[in-house]
Amino acid sequence: MAKANQKIAMNPSENIAYDKLVLSQENVRRVKDGVSIEQLAEDIGRRKLLQSLNVRPVLDGNGEETGTFEVPAGGRRYLALGILVKQKRLAKNEPIPCIVNRSGTTSAEEDSLAENVHRENLHPLDQFRAFRALSDQGLDVEEIAARFFVSAATVKQRLKLASVSPKLLELYEQDEIRLEQIMAFSISDDHARQEQVWERISNNSSVQEPYYIRRLLTETTVRADDRRAVYVGAEAYEAAGGVVLRDLFEQDSGGWFQDAALLEQLVFDKLKLDAETVRADGWKWVEAAISFPYGHTSGMRRVYAEQPEMSAEEIDRYDAVKAEYDALDAKYAEMEEADQEIEDKLDQLGAELDGFSDRPHVYDPTQKTIAGAFVTLGANGQMQIEAGFVRPEDEPRVETDDDDEEGDGEDRDASQSEVDSGNGVVVNGRSVNGTSDGAEEPEDEGIKPLPDRLVFDLTAQKTLALRNALASDVDIAFVAVLHALVLQVFFRFAKDSCLEISMTSNSFGQAQDLAETLWAKEIAERHEAWDRDMPDSDKLWDFLLGLDEASRKALFAHCASLSLNAVVEPWNRRPGALAHADAVAATLQFDMVTAGWEPTVDNYLGRVTKARIVQAVREARGEDSAQLIDHMKKDLMAREAARLLEGSNWLPEPLRLAPSSQVVDALDDVVDEPVEDTPADTASELPAFLADQAGISANDAEDGDGDHLLAAE
Repeated sequence: MAKANQKIAMNPSENIAYDKLVLSQENVRRVKDGVSIEQLAEDIGRRKLLQSLNVRPVLDGNGEETGTFEVPAGGRRYLALGILVKQKRLAKNEPIPCIVNRSGTTSAEEDSLAENVHRENLHPLDQFRAFRALSDQGLDVEEIAARFFVSAATVKQRLKLASVSPKLLELYEQDEIRLEQIMAFSISDDHARQEQVWERISNNSSVQEPYYIRRLLTETTVRADDRRAVYVGAEAYEAAGGVVLRDLFEQDSGGWFQDAALLEQLVFDKLKLDAETVRADGWKWVEAAISFPYGHTSGMRRVYAEQPEMSAEEIDRYDAVKAEYDALDAKYAEMEEADQEIEDKLDQLGAELDGFSDRPHVYDPTQKTIAGAFVTLGANGQMQIEAGFVRPEDEPRVETDDDDEEGDGEDRDASQSEVDSGNGVVVNGRSVNGTSDGAEEPEDEGIKPLPDRLVFDLTAQKTLALRNALASDVDIAFVAVLHALVLQVFFRFAKDSCLEISMTSNSFGQAQDLAETLWAKEIAERHEAWDRDMPDSDKLWDFLLGLDEASRKALFAHCASLSLNAVVEPWNRRPGALAHADAVAATLQFDMVTAGWEPTVDNYLGRVTKARIVQAVREARGEDSAQLIDHMKKDLMAREAARLLEGSNWLPEPLRLAPSSQVVDALDDVVDEPVEDTPADTASELPAFLADQAGISANDAEDGDGDHLLAAE
C-alpha cells in the first residue's frame, strides 16, 4: 500500500509580550537600507503591524525554554516597536504577533536571509496603480508622500504614468518597453499620438531611446525657453487656454507649449501693444516683428540718442565733488593704514560722479518726427528696440538749383517777363538791369557768367592736376577713398565726394536666419560703434583727417569688407570674382570651420536630400557611421547626422575653399576663357596682384605694358 505524503505543518503563531523579546545576533541585515527605523515606527504606530515577527525560544543549559524569545527575522520591526515603547506610545508588555519556530530544521541565519532574499520589490507599475487608487480615494500627493516616506515628486512621477496609453503600459508590464521609455511617453497626454510614435519606432531598436521619443512627441510644440514662449510667459499662455507639456522625469527647462498657433497669436498681440507704447514716445513710425531679416535697415540713416548737457548748477556740483574726491584720494594715498570711513566717503563721492556720466541718453524730439524704430525679440525672449532710423523718403529735402528750375517755373516766367519788358533780369539770385533791344550790355554794367564750355575746360585741367597731386600722396589718397566709401556706407545718399567711386553692399535679406549668425552680430556691433561717431556729411573730411592711422585703417577695412560678395547665384555667373574670394580667404588664412560654422538641421542637413546627408556623414565619419543612419526617415536622419557631425570640421562644397593651386588655375581660366559679354582682353585689365597670382607678368600685357605699374610705383 502506497505511503501517503506527509503534510507540511506551519509554525504556530503566538502573541508574546514585547519585553520577552530580544534581537538575535544571527540577523543577517547589518546595513541600513530603504525606509529608516524611525519612519517604520511611525508607520506601525498608524497602521499597526502588517507582518508578524519570526522568533525562536531561548533555551537554558538543559535545553529548556526560558520564556524569552530571540528575533532572527523581523529585526527592523522589533527595533521600530522599541522606539514606540521609548516614546511611551506602546506598553512594554504589549502582546506582539509572532511566528515561533521550534522545529530547529533551519538555522536562525537561514531564516533571516530567506525573509530578505525572497522578498520582491514592488513593480513600478503596481506602485503607480496603488498610488492612483489612493488618489482616487481622496488622498492628495503630499499625504500619499508622507504616508509612504517618499518625496512628493516621486508620487507625481508615478501618477503621471496614468497619462500613458494603457496599450503601452501593458507592453511595459510584459517587459517589451523599458521604464525609461514609458517615462518619456508620459510627457504627452495624447494616447493616440503615443501609440503612433511607438508604432513608428518599435521595429528599429536604434531609435527607441527616450530622448528621441520625447523629440517625436514634442516636434510640433514650442520649447518653453524659446524666445516667443519667454516673451509671452507660461502664465499668460495658460490663461488663454494653452497647455504646457511637462516632463517630470527629466529637466525640461519649463516644458513645451503645445499650441504653437495660439502662442504665435499671443506674441503678435503683445508685440502690437508694445509697439504702440514705443510709438507713443514720439517716433514717426514703428515696425514690430518676431525677427527681421538681415539688412532690414539697409538704405536708412540712423540718428542716436545723446546725453543732455549739464546745467550750470550741475557743472558746479560736479566740479565740487570732483575736487573733494581728488583731495581725499590724494590724502588717503599718503596714509599708511586703511581708514574705512575715508573709503566709504570715496565710494560715496565716486558714485555721485558716476551719476553725472551715467545720465540717460535722450533723442532730439525733432529727430523723432522723421525717424522710426524696429521692435523685435532677442534670443533671450526680451523685447529689443532699435530706434533712430530715417527712411529715405523722410529725409529733409534740400533745395538745389534743379529744384528751383523745376518748382519755380512761374517765378522764372515772371523774371523773363521782366526782361522782355526791360525791367530787369535775375542772375545768380540777384536782379540786374538789362536792355530791351537785345543789344550787348556794356562791360562796366555787370559781369556775365562764364560760358559753360569754358568752365568745363578749366575744371578738366584742374581735375587732371589734382589727380596728379593726389597720386603723389598715398596717405591723402587713402583718406579720399575712405571718405568716398564712408559716405556710401553711412550716409547712403550723400554725394559729397569728388571721387567717382561706387560701392555695392548686398544685404542678402532673403537668406534664412542670417541675422542670428555670430558674424552678422559682430558686423552690426562694429558698424553701430562707427556710426555713433560719425559727424554730419559736410564735416566728414575733417573727421577722417583727425583720426589716427590705426583708426583710419580699421574704418577702411570695415567699409571695404561690406562690399565683398562671394555669393553664388545661378543668374549671375562670376568665376573670376569667386576665384578672387578664395584668394582673399587664403591670404587671410580664413576658413568656415575656424569661423565657427557647423552643419545643423536648419542651416544644411534639413534642406538637402537623404543621399546628401549620408554622403556628409560618410565623408566626415566613415562608412560605418553612414550605415547607422542610411535606413532612417529624413527628419530623424538629419538630426542624427547633426549629432554625428559635431566637431568633425566637415563643410559642404560651397563653403570649402579651393587650394591655392586651384585658385591660380581658376584665374587662368578666367584669362583664357572670358565669360560671355566680356571683352577678350580681360587679362590686360586684371589688377596686378591677381595677375601675379595667375602667373602673368607685366611684360605679357598688351601695348603700353607696364605703364600702369610704373605709375603705381
